[in-house]
Amino acid sequence: MLTQGTMSPARFPGCGRGRALALGLGLLASVLLACGCGKPRPAAGAAALPASASAQVLRLGNGAEPKSLDPHLVTGVAEHNILSALLEGLAAEDPQTLAPVPGVAERWDLSADGCTYTFHLRADAAWSNGDPVRAADFVFSFRRMLSPALAAEYAYMLYPLRNAKAFNTGEITDFGQVGAAVVDERTLVLTLEHATPYFLQLLSHTSWLPVHPATIEKHGRSDQRNTAWTKPENWVGNGPFMLARWDLNRELSVRRNPRYWDAARVRLDEIRFLPIDSADTEERAFREGTLHVTSTVPLHCIESYRREHPEWIRFDPYMGTYFYRFNTRIKPLNDARVRCALAMSIEREQLTEFVLKGGQAPAFTYTPPNTGGYTAPAPFVADLPAARRLLAAAGFPEGKGFPPLELLYNTSEQHRVIAEAVQQMWKTGLGVDVHLVNQEWKVYLDTVRRGDYQIARGSWIGDYNDPNTFLDMWITDGGNNRTGWSSPAYDELIAQAGREADSALRLGLFGKAEGLLLADMPIAPVYFYVRSMLIQPTVKGWFPTILDHHPYKYVYLDAAAAPGR
Repeated sequence: MLTQGTMSPARFPGCGRGRALALGLGLLASVLLACGCGKPRPAAGAAALPASASAQVLRLGNGAEPKSLDPHLVTGVAEHNILSALLEGLAAEDPQTLAPVPGVAERWDLSADGCTYTFHLRADAAWSNGDPVRAADFVFSFRRMLSPALAAEYAYMLYPLRNAKAFNTGEITDFGQVGAAVVDERTLVLTLEHATPYFLQLLSHTSWLPVHPATIEKHGRSDQRNTAWTKPENWVGNGPFMLARWDLNRELSVRRNPRYWDAARVRLDEIRFLPIDSADTEERAFREGTLHVTSTVPLHCIESYRREHPEWIRFDPYMGTYFYRFNTRIKPLNDARVRCALAMSIEREQLTEFVLKGGQAPAFTYTPPNTGGYTAPAPFVADLPAARRLLAAAGFPEGKGFPPLELLYNTSEQHRVIAEAVQQMWKTGLGVDVHLVNQEWKVYLDTVRRGDYQIARGSWIGDYNDPNTFLDMWITDGGNNRTGWSSPAYDELIAQAGREADSALRLGLFGKAEGLLLADMPIAPVYFYVRSMLIQPTVKGWFPTILDHHPYKYVYLDAAAAPGR
C-alpha cells in the first residue's frame, strides 16, 4: 500500500543532510541525574559461583520472558537465546567466527551455478525422544514455516528457496513446486531462486530450524499457532539441550541432551535462563551470585564497573541498530516531512556519549557500517533548523497544532531513559508533545505487530552478516516492517539486489534502496549497538561475536578461574 507524504531527497534536502545539534544544559543535567550510581560490589557475590562452576550449571540473564518457544513464530533475541540450545539446523555456527559449520548435515554439495544444495544428514542425528532426524522433517518444517495460515513474521527468511514466496503468499498451493525435496531419509536437496551468497548463514536462524512432525501434529494442526507442543512435558527437540522446566516469569531451564549427536562435546549440564527485565535487578543478581552473565549493564553502573572491576564488564561488537518506528498509516505521521523532522531533531551524539556511555555509535543510517562489506553511501545528519522548516511546511510551525503522540517502549530502564531524553528533545526543539507508554515484552510485541501504536521503540540485530538482513525487512508488507510504509521503487531495488551476482553492483543497489528509506524515514535510526554485559571469569568459551551468538556446546564453567582461586 502506498502512503501519503512520500518525498525524495531532492524535494526535501534537509532530510538527508545537516549539522549536529547541541544538547541543552537542562536536559543534560536531568539525564545525568537519572544515571547516578553508587559503587558496584561484585566481590560480594563472587564466592557463590564456584559451586555452580563445578556443577556446570550456567545462569544467564535473558532480559525478558520468551514470548514463545516455537521457532517458526518467534522474532526476538530473548527467544533465540533459548532456542539455539534446544534445536539445531542443517548448518551450525563456529563459536568464534560464526562461519557455517556442519550441524545436522555432516556435509553438503553445491552446484556450479550456486543454486542447488544437496545436504547429507548424519546417521546419528536424533530427536530427544530417540527418533532419527530425517530429511522429511526439514521439508515438513519448511512447509509449516511458509504456510499462509501460520502467518509467520519471519517467513520471508525462506524466500531464497524456489517458489517459497509464491507458496507463502498463496500464489501457488502445491508445496511440491517449492525448492525443498527429499531424495532419501538422509539426503535433502534445496533449490534456490538464484545464487544467494549468505545462504548457509541462514540455516542456523530460528526460521530454518526443524520441528518434530509427530509432536506438532499431536497437539494441533501443523499450521496452528500457540499449541501445547512447546510445554516442557511435550517438548521434543534435536539440539544439545532439552527443555526441562519453564516457570513463567521466573526461570526456564534446559538440561544436556544425551541423544544429541555431539553430546560428548557438551560440557554444561544445565542452563538456566532468568527473564529479568530490570537492569538494576539483574546487576544485583550478578553481585549476589545468581547470574554468570547479564543481558546488559545498567547505564548508571558502567563507569563504576570500568573503574572498580574492569575484569567483570565487557563490551563486544554487536551488529544491531536501535531505532524508532513511525506508524505511517496515521496522521500526522503519514507525512514524510513530519517523520524526517522528528528523526533529524534527535541529538544522537549526546545520547551515546552522556547517557549510554558503552561505546555505542550515533546512527545516521539504518544499516550498521561495514555490514558484509557494505556501508550506506548517503547518511543523514541531525539538523534542527531544517527539521523546524520541515515541520512548518507540514502545517505545524513551532509545533503549533501538532497533536500529542504516544511513544511506546518495552519495559526497561535503558529504554525509559532514552525515551525521556528524546521526549525532551522533541519538546524543546520542535514544540511537539509526546507521551511515554511502556508495556511488558509480550504485550509490546503484540501491540507493534497489530500496528496499534503511533511511535514505537524498535531494534534489529542482524541475522547474518549481510546488508540484506537489515534492508529486506522494509519491503511492502514485510513480516517485520510493521510501519505501513510501502515503496515500489524500494521493493524493486531489494529484489534486484537479490538477483545480482556481482558484489559491487549488488551493494550499490542496497545503497540506492537505503537512500530511499532514509529520505522517507518510516523509522528514525538512533544508535548502533555494542553488547555490554557483566560476566563471571568462570565462564569460558563465551567469545565476542558480531551477532552475540554463543553456541552453548562450546561453553563451560571453570571453577579454577573464580576470584581468589
